[in-house]
Amino acid sequence: TNSCTLLCDTGDTGQGARAWIKQILNQDMAFQHIKVIYPTAPARPYTPMKGAFSNVWFDRYKICNDCPEHIESINSMCQGLTDLINDEVKNGIAKNRILIGGFSMGGGMAMHLAYRFHQDLAGVFALSSFLNKDSAVYQALKRNESALPELFQCHGTADDLVLYSWGEETNKMLKSLGVSASLHTFPNLNHELNRTEIEKLKSWIVKKLPVEVPKAN
Repeated sequence: TNSCTLLCDTGDTGQGARAWIKQILNQDMAFQHIKVIYPTAPARPYTPMKGAFSNVWFDRYKICNDCPEHIESINSMCQGLTDLINDEVKNGIAKNRILIGGFSMGGGMAMHLAYRFHQDLAGVFALSSFLNKDSAVYQALKRNESALPELFQCHGTADDLVLYSWGEETNKMLKSLGVSASLHTFPNLNHELNRTEIEKLKSWIVKKLPVEVPKAN
């Protein structure tokens, strides 16, 4: 059995993310042999929205890549999502058959979770996402010597919220620290998803979690 967890963007719910992807694909993102989970981030005061409550994975001091990370909220969410991973493991799914990723802040969350706390996952995907310049992820990987989950990244060049250059810089940094990372560029795409991107993601998911062929006795 396999599991793929998709973390949505600021303000959205898991069901909202599922509906958005379904609308783009004209069908659910479903696989016969993979369970897809869409968790909802908890509601918390979000500083970039003047402290208004929003469903966010963590807080930010501001939306930029050269300010400090709000590490306290990131770490507390990593603990919550670790519980989710542990539940999957209790249900009989091996860690190396679990993928985690998301869109925008969800992709950033997935990178923190996998590269700092769960380096034995099958892989990570980050769509229109970034890590801050001095990210705790980079600090953790500087001390790391074990094999790391592969990263699948996508980013639109017209993104005016999370700049393409931030995603590109994240990709280069992670590669320099030993992560096998690909970056798929989408010309003229803003801070959104499109069908080609989701189809590429689906192909990558199936490559990382192929149907298990029963072993001959």
